[in-house]
Amino acid sequence: MIRILKPIEGRPVPEALLFDLDGTLYRGHEPIPGAGRLISGLRSRGMLSMFVTNNSTRTPREVAEHLREMGVDAPEEAIVTSAMAAADYAGKHYPGAAVYAIGEKGLKQALAAAGLRLAESGEPAQLVVQGLDRGLEYGRLAEAVRHLLNGAGFVQTNPDRLLPIEGGFLPGAGSLGAALQAATGIEPVVIGKPSGILMDYSLRISGTSPGGSWVIGDNPHTDLAAARDAGCPAILVLTGLCTADDWEARCAKAGVVPDIVCSGPEQLEEILYTILKG
Repeated sequence: MIRILKPIEGRPVPEALLFDLDGTLYRGHEPIPGAGRLISGLRSRGMLSMFVTNNSTRTPREVAEHLREMGVDAPEEAIVTSAMAAADYAGKHYPGAAVYAIGEKGLKQALAAAGLRLAESGEPAQLVVQGLDRGLEYGRLAEAVRHLLNGAGFVQTNPDRLLPIEGGFLPGAGSLGAALQAATGIEPVVIGKPSGILMDYSLRISGTSPGGSWVIGDNPHTDLAAARDAGCPAILVLTGLCTADDWEARCAKAGVVPDIVCSGPEQLEEILYTILKG
């Protein structure tokens, strides 16, 4: 299935393709058939492919390793995570701050790389940066609340309330953030999709323009909404959240209209090669 909803004739060849990961190139630990061939084929044609994820738990190297396990050959320098964008934002707006981080390895390494010092337990912090932390204990949640009520800034890596896993879902970073918001009444600065902060960071890393950077993803509420707000064309793939029966309703609810809808990597390959031919 390929549905072209906005004309592509006469459009310039894309400068870059910004791929979502889970639900687009793989599902959990299950490769999506044809995804690896698609990416290798694009690379052989000289097309810049970036891989943009809301997940803050992994480092870029770990993301690249996971993609390779899924049959997708992705270089580390092509990975963009919400942790990287959160650290970039924090470094610019809170330079030299002591940061209380709720998160895993990917977030903590990104913050350190941005020149921010991770606050030890019990010491004051000027900023709370919160992502997904699957080992979070009540005491650490309480300490984050204390920092926020004492005036610390609040940055959240991504708003996803649920984390898809094989056979179901786990609470996501947005669910942990909801607890902090409920306790303090403080709204965070959200970095990940659909926020424009992650998209702006991705475009800066890729060195490409919004109009020339196509976003490819499975979720209208995150991937497509981020593309819409950034001014990027978007392709919806029906390999994750949406099906052939419900994608129109989901897109309407999200207030987005994709440029193209296709069922999977084989159809995506066909339409992208058509676009690349100009």
